Amino acid sequence: MDEPMEETCEVDSTQPDIEVEQAKNQPTNPLLRPGSMVMMTITVEDYETMYWPKLEQAINQLLTMTPGQYIPISYEQMYSCVYKCVCKQFSERLYQDLLTYMSNHLASISNELQSLVPSPNMFIEKFSYILNQYIQALGGIVPIFNYMNRFYVETKLKTDLNEELLKLFRTNVVDTQITFLLSLLEEANANPFTVSPPVMSCLIKNLHSLNKEYAKMNPQLFSRYIPNINPPTHVSELDKYVEETKLLQQEIHSLPGFAVCDSSTNRKRPNEEDVK
Repeated sequence: MDEPMEETCEVDSTQPDIEVEQAKNQPTNPLLRPGSMVMMTITVEDYETMYWPKLEQAINQLLTMTPGQYIPISYEQMYSCVYKCVCKQFSERLYQDLLTYMSNHLASISNELQSLVPSPNMFIEKFSYILNQYIQALGGIVPIFNYMNRFYVETKLKTDLNEELLKLFRTNVVDTQITFLLSLLEEANANPFTVSPPVMSCLIKNLHSLNKEYAKMNPQLFSRYIPNINPPTHVSELDKYVEETKLLQQEIHSLPGFAVCDSSTNRKRPNEEDVK
């Protein structure tokens, strides 16, 4: 369990006035009990039946909402729940419950992806969707737990909540599928429009932001969407790049329907003298 925090727990200036006013207007709300934080108590039963269920519901909404969608969650009330739990020695329990919930959610996602392995295009589309969805969800979850992050995760665990939740996604979802995923992306990239360009670009960029080490597994693929992935060019390698360019040109010329433009024709923009 956490060390007692009641003596060192800072008073959040964004909360007291709001809580007092809400307590007056809603005296029966168990999450907003009247009285000071010093006198208020939270039992294990309170935490399990009132505080955590409220937070769990908000987390679930954020994790399952469509990217770009807005869900009316009371961040004020959620932040207040976290603030009180931290000040009343529930930091460790709160943190472990959050990680457990997120891990279970990601295990379910991993199983869903595994079922799509026989359908490469669907696998790529779904992977891109859930990664984008998860990153968006963290944009709501981390602020709700900001007080716990400041006074427990950063102070006692010497880490950061956002990084820990991203690490969960890497461990539970990406690292088990990354080799297969990159092989599909390489194949899709060799066949234009097999996967839509926006999906390809978004997925590669999100993977790189999740862990830059993924780019080392296929630098050529990542360099098509992210600058400065490849090392600087050396003079000794110029001949190799010239040869690669020639091969690329030959490949393009061999594509069906490719028309070579006659560069020998002198095409000038008409000047004013030419216009009658």
